[in-house]
Amino acid sequence: MNEILYRILVFMAGLIMGVFFFAGLWLTVKNTLTSKTPALWVLGSFVLRMGITIFGFYYVAAANWQRILICMLGFIIARYIILFMTKSIEKNKIILKKEAYHEA
Repeated sequence: MNEILYRILVFMAGLIMGVFFFAGLWLTVKNTLTSKTPALWVLGSFVLRMGITIFGFYYVAAANWQRILICMLGFIIARYIILFMTKSIEKNKIILKKEAYHEA
């Protein structure tokens, strides 16, 4: 029973790291479009996101290949969650802009 609970926690850690990584990537791309120093945004975000993610995988895996796979599964699922959320956010912005344009 203890191993099942630990695998669930490893999966959740993968989800959290994935949300952090991909939401951070999305925010970085949005901020680089209006920033005066986009290269600094891209480089700083990359170093921060990769550093935290690699440290998280190393800490969570504890030299166990099954834990790495479970954590990676959570990480990949988080990618699709963030992809779905950001698409719906952008879609709502486009709809709101069209409505505001038609009302004016």
